Amino acid sequence: MKPYFSVVVPVYRSEKTLYEFCERVKNSLESLDKNYEIILVEDCGGDNSWEIIEEISRNDNRVTGIKFTKNYGQHAAIICGIANATGEWIITLDDDLEQRPEDIPILYAEILKGFDLVYGTYQERTHAKWRNITSITAKKLFKKAIPDINYDYTSFRIMNRKIGEALVQFESPFPFVDGYLSWITNNYSTVTVEHGIRKHGGSNYSLSKLVKHTINIFASFSDIPLKFASWIGLFSFASGFVWLLIIVIRKLFIGIPIAGYASIVAGIILFGGIQLFVLGIFGEYLARINFKTTKKPLYIISRSTIDS
Repeated sequence: MKPYFSVVVPVYRSEKTLYEFCERVKNSLESLDKNYEIILVEDCGGDNSWEIIEEISRNDNRVTGIKFTKNYGQHAAIICGIANATGEWIITLDDDLEQRPEDIPILYAEILKGFDLVYGTYQERTHAKWRNITSITAKKLFKKAIPDINYDYTSFRIMNRKIGEALVQFESPFPFVDGYLSWITNNYSTVTVEHGIRKHGGSNYSLSKLVKHTINIFASFSDIPLKFASWIGLFSFASGFVWLLIIVIRKLFIGIPIAGYASIVAGIILFGGIQLFVLGIFGEYLARINFKTTKKPLYIISRSTIDS
């Protein structure tokens, strides 16, 4: 029988939580008295997650496992899972139990009010302080880059099937699920849910990954960096022109000698650095154009329990 719910879960280094996670998801969905499927996408975390997924799938045919050939990232795993989902309603959540499966009925009740998409947001987060600060800063920057994005977005979502089908049509090798969703629909809502406590390990998002993710979003979804580069170029030109006028006026009318070697070298280093910075911004966009035209795949599936 065709499932009513499809639960898509990106899996990364979760061997210690998968059994409990799946049981709690099943109990939550069974309370709604609807058919369901659970799609676990293993993103090559390097532990025994895939072996556990295979075991869970053998014991319950409602659970499907998909394994990538390499680590492609959380957003690629979510899109892969949605592409393989068959339910009328698609739910996405993380596998670390910080997003409590018991809150799925809350999101479902909200989306039945006529929304295309509902996020589960937190009044208080249990992350480390530095993570909360960087997340808030990143979200403010993303709101500048993508004005239509829901500021309170999380990876705990429920969407209808039409939204999921539209989402998987994007082919960029630099995916950002919530950026895509902001382009697809403005008919969304949020509900407040409790932020669970991670029982094992720490966050898989390091500071360097968060910075890389931020740069990727700006280069993929906004022209703000290009505008910034243009303004830097204009400012550099204006500064250089004013500098030239000052030197000429001092030489012709005041008789003060032109500044020597040190000031010339300082000017070359300053404006040379600005030029390299601007070229780096252009390079980010050119690299994405190159990856797009060469049709770099978003992900490649190595194995699936469907084929077993």
